[in-house]
Amino acid sequence: MRKGCHVCAPAGRPSPTVKRAHAFLAKVAATLTAKNARYGDSAANPMRVFSRAAPDEQLRVRIDDKLSRLARGNGPADGEDTLLDLVGYLALLAATRRRSSH
Repeated sequence: MRKGCHVCAPAGRPSPTVKRAHAFLAKVAATLTAKNARYGDSAANPMRVFSRAAPDEQLRVRIDDKLSRLARGNGPADGEDTLLDLVGYLALLAATRRRSSH
């Protein structure tokens, strides 16, 4: 949790669960930043090599894939990578929806 950040350091004392959630969300943010550096803004501005679906629809398909993986128990035993990707895709979906509404 970062000092000086009103989101990371609220007025009250955060519980251990909230601290772990913040740490997980920081990993999501770091992963999104790293993937953006590697692939560009492919979530909101895809190259359209094969699919012509809208960016938000492409994100929904990725989210469906991650949810399917979790439901079937496929992937790493702890599922953290899948959860990390899922939360990242949900964040990107929220960002693309917010962008399109402004």
